[in-house]
Amino acid sequence: QVQLVESGGGLVQAGGSLRLSCAASGRTFSIYNMAWFRQAPGKEREFVSAISWTYSTLYADSVKGRFTISRDNAKNTAYLQMNGLKPEDTAVYYCAADANYYTKYARYDYWGQGTQVTVSS
Repeated sequence: QVQLVESGGGLVQAGGSLRLSCAASGRTFSIYNMAWFRQAPGKEREFVSAISWTYSTLYADSVKGRFTISRDNAKNTAYLQMNGLKPEDTAVYYCAADANYYTKYARYDYWGQGTQVTVSS
C-alpha cells in the first residue's frame, strides 16, 4: 500500500513557476513509477508527466519544455517543476504511483488527493 500526498499548489500569474511535491509513504518508493495528471473543471483527467523507477521520463506535448518531473528516492518524493505557466494549466494536479505501469494512461494503482493550481492571466 502506498499513500500519496501532494503539496505546492497555489495561485500564480501567467509566466510564473510552481513546484509540486508528492510525498509517498512506504519503504519501496524507489521501485514505483510516478506520474502527474491534472483535471480542469468540466474536463477529463489528462496526463501531464511520468518518471519511471529507472528515471525515464514522459511528457504531454502541452507541457514539454516547460515542466520537469523528477524524484528523490531518499526523500520518497516526486516533484513537478512548472515554469512558464499559462492560464490553461489551471487544474487540480494529481500524483499517481504504480509498481508496474509507466504510461500516459491513468492505470496507476495509487492516487493522491490532488492540489489546486490556478494561473491568472
